[in-house]
Amino acid sequence: MVLDIRQKQTAGVQHMLQFNAAANTLRKDEEIYKVLVVDRFTKGIIGPLLKLSDLRKQGVTLVLDLENQREAIPDVPAIYFVQATVSTIAAISRDVAAGLYDTFHLNLALTCPRPLLETLASNTVAAQCVQRIAKIYDQYMSFIALEAGLFSLGISDTYLQLNDPQAQDTQIEGAVESIVNGLFSALVTLGTVPVIKCPKGGAAQHVATALDARLREHLKSRSNLFTESSSGLTISRPLLCLFDRNFELSVMLQHVWTYKPLVHDVLGMQANSVTIDTKAEAGQLPGTTSKKRYEVGDGDFFWESNGTLQFPEMAGNVDVQLKQYTDAVADLNRRTGSNVDPNTDPNELMQSNTRNLMSAISSLPQLTERKKVIDKHTNMATCLLKQVQARALKQYWDREEDCLHGKPDLPAIERLLQGSEGSAMDKLRLVLVWLLTTEALPSDSDMERLQSSLASAGADTTAVAYLRRMRSMKLTGGGVRGSASSIALDGLASAGLGPQSHLLSWADRAFGPGLTTITKGQDQHHIVHQHSSSAQQFMCLWPAIVSDAVDSYLSSPR
Repeated sequence: MVLDIRQKQTAGVQHMLQFNAAANTLRKDEEIYKVLVVDRFTKGIIGPLLKLSDLRKQGVTLVLDLENQREAIPDVPAIYFVQATVSTIAAISRDVAAGLYDTFHLNLALTCPRPLLETLASNTVAAQCVQRIAKIYDQYMSFIALEAGLFSLGISDTYLQLNDPQAQDTQIEGAVESIVNGLFSALVTLGTVPVIKCPKGGAAQHVATALDARLREHLKSRSNLFTESSSGLTISRPLLCLFDRNFELSVMLQHVWTYKPLVHDVLGMQANSVTIDTKAEAGQLPGTTSKKRYEVGDGDFFWESNGTLQFPEMAGNVDVQLKQYTDAVADLNRRTGSNVDPNTDPNELMQSNTRNLMSAISSLPQLTERKKVIDKHTNMATCLLKQVQARALKQYWDREEDCLHGKPDLPAIERLLQGSEGSAMDKLRLVLVWLLTTEALPSDSDMERLQSSLASAGADTTAVAYLRRMRSMKLTGGGVRGSASSIALDGLASAGLGPQSHLLSWADRAFGPGLTTITKGQDQHHIVHQHSSSAQQFMCLWPAIVSDAVDSYLSSPR
C-alpha cells in the first residue's frame, strides 16, 4: 500500500478551491473566479502544494492574508481557509458584516469548537448578514505535506512544552492535543486507520492514548470521515510508531553530509523553499549579490534523484547534468543549422529541415525548464560549498560519525573545538552528539575541558549540563547507531543500523521481550548494510505487531 500524503492533501485543497463541489457537478466550460483568504498557518499548508500558477488554474485571482487590511470586492465569492481561533472568527465576522465579498465559503483547517460557531452565528445574526455565508466546512488538513512520505505538524517549541519541568499540566495537555489534531488530520486525509505502536511511558504513550481514543470514538459511527472520504477507508492498515524525541536527540543535533539535509541545515530551508545569495546578474553592479528564492520538491528531477546522495557525489552530478544539457543544445543547433549539402535534393532538404525545426520547437520548453533546474542547483551547491569550506563541516561530520558508530575520538574533538574552524553552534552540536553517544557518562575532567573550550568559542553550555543530567537519569537514548537513536520518525533521518545486539537490547527494553526471536537470522544483513534506512528498521517491528510477539503498548481501533 502506497500512501502519498502530499498528493492526497493537494487533491483536498483543489477540491476546496472548487467550493467543495462534487466532480460530476462541475462544468469544464464554466470557470468561477474567486478570492482566497488565508491565515499564517494555512498559508504554510498551501505553499508547498500549489504555486501561484496552479492557483490561477483553479480560478483564484487573489490570495489575501486574513490579518491584513483588505479592500472590498463585492461581486466576487471568497474562499476562507483558516484555523478556528477566537481572532479568526472575529475577523470573519467583521468581513461578513462589512460585505467585503459576494459570498463567504468558510473552510477550517481542523474543526470549529461549538462556542466559536455560536459566536460567529450571533455576530452575523446581529449584523443581519447570515445569508452571505454559503457553507462552513471542516477540512481536517491541519498539517503541512512536504513530500509524498513526509509531513510536518507545523507546531513550534513542542519539545520544550513536553519536557519543561516547570510546564503546567494545561500546557502539556495543550501540546498533546495539538499533536493529536495534526496526526488525526493526516490519517483522515490518507483515509486509513493505523495500528499504533509506542514504548511504554513518556509523551509518546500520552499522544498514542489520546489518538487511539479519538479514533475509537470517531469510528463508533457507521458514517464517519474515513468512510466518507474520496479514497474510502483502506482495508490494509499501516503501522504508526510514535517515539519520544529523547530516544534520538542526536538526529536533531548532528551535522549531515547528504544533499537534502544539508540544504535544510545550512541554507535554512523552510516549507520546500530556500533563499540564498547569488552573484550579480546583468544590469547589476559587479561584485554585488542579490537574494534569490528557490522552490524544490515535487517535479524537481534533480532534487528527487540526488537528495539522498552525499555532497561530493551530488556536486559531480550537477556537472554531469550541465554537460548533458550542453550536448543537447549543440545537437539541436546542429540539426537546425545552415550547413547545406549542394548535392541534396531541395524537396528532401525542405522536408528534413521542417522535421528538425518542429522537433526543435517541441524540445525547447523541456530544455529551458531543465536548464532552470540545473542553474538552481548549481547556485545552491555553490552556496553550500562556501559554507562547508568556511565551517569545515566535513570534519564535524567525520567526528560525529565516529561517535555514532561507537568509536569517539576525544582528542580529535578537542582539537576541533580549540581550532578556528566552525561556528560556536557547530562546536556545541559536536559536544552534544559526543555526550549523547558515549557508552558511559563522561568524567568530570573531560567535561571541564570541553566546556572550557566551548566557553572560549562563545558557546552557551547550558545544553551540555542539561543533557548530562538526562544521561545520568537515563532519560535519553545513547544515540549510537543501532540503539535508540536509530529508531527515528524524523523524515530526514537516514541513520543506519549498528551491531545487531544494540538494536535487540534497546528493542527488548522499549517493547518487551520477543523481538530477538523475530529478527534472528538478520544479523548478517544488518552488519553488511551499516546505513539502512528508518523504513528497514520499522520492518523489524511490523512482524511483531502481526504475531503479538512483542509485549508492548499497542492500540488497534476495530
